[in-house]
Amino acid sequence: MLEKVETVAQVEEVDGNAILVVICAARERMGGAMTTINSVRSNTEADVIFYIVTLRDAVSYTRQYIENSDLKDIKFKILEFNPMVLRGKVKSDSTRPDLKHPLNFVRFYLPLLVIGHKKVIYLDDDIIVQGDIQDLYNTKLDPGHAAAFATDCDLPSDVVRSMGMQTTYMGFLDYRKMQVRDLGINPSECSFNPGVIVVDVEEWRRQKITKQLEGWMQNNVRDNLYTSAMAGGVATPPMLIAFYQKYSDIDANWHIGHLGWSPDTWYSEAFLQDANLLHWNGRFKPWDFPCVHMELWEKWYVPDPTGRFTLVRPDS
Repeated sequence: MLEKVETVAQVEEVDGNAILVVICAARERMGGAMTTINSVRSNTEADVIFYIVTLRDAVSYTRQYIENSDLKDIKFKILEFNPMVLRGKVKSDSTRPDLKHPLNFVRFYLPLLVIGHKKVIYLDDDIIVQGDIQDLYNTKLDPGHAAAFATDCDLPSDVVRSMGMQTTYMGFLDYRKMQVRDLGINPSECSFNPGVIVVDVEEWRRQKITKQLEGWMQNNVRDNLYTSAMAGGVATPPMLIAFYQKYSDIDANWHIGHLGWSPDTWYSEAFLQDANLLHWNGRFKPWDFPCVHMELWEKWYVPDPTGRFTLVRPDS
């Protein structure tokens, strides 16, 4: 699999003691990834290196965005992800084509990307970090746990109620299928969101987590165990299965999610201001319109020096 991921640009070598943050940068969402990066580096004094994963058609675009903007001083590598890794593992589905984007599956292959680092943080591109990333990096993983996540049930109670079953395993897996029922997972068990992950790379390798995830992807192609019409598309369910009752907890304040669930999903301003990390998972992204709490996201937005990425706003 290593040949499927290639380092194509590098600003500077750093040692394994740096905090490594992996972010995907799709061509059509480039401004989102750059906003995430800017929010991380603006709120910490720690030594951070960004591994920015993209597809071949956006490698030069990614470099131009960074080197010709306020981000030019960050430490980074650009990695090209080869989608051929996913051949035979993802079914075509027009319900939510964005959820089938190859970069959604990069998190499955983190140990192949981060040679030389024992620990890594993965962040989605629809996130801003308001706290010090060092605190997230210091999340303690229990013995035998390869990753830490924040559970969906840690959200404010009114948000959890509005989400219905989308905060449980029932919202992701098809319990009509015997293969799902045989897992012995309570359908009302709280789900977690893999948009923020703290990974013990060596433990992930030891448990062959990537192989487990690929196995569940192949099972779904054959038996249709989950679909993108359900809550989390096709990238979340394999992780929910592989890590069932085998993950450590990220502090709830380090993953306030579902801001993109609905254009009517509003949190109190005081609550959001105190949060360490905000996540616009869902259809309604902060660079698009309609969206909620876009002013918090725009605080960290870095305009595209090439002019290709622009914000969609009511007056645009």
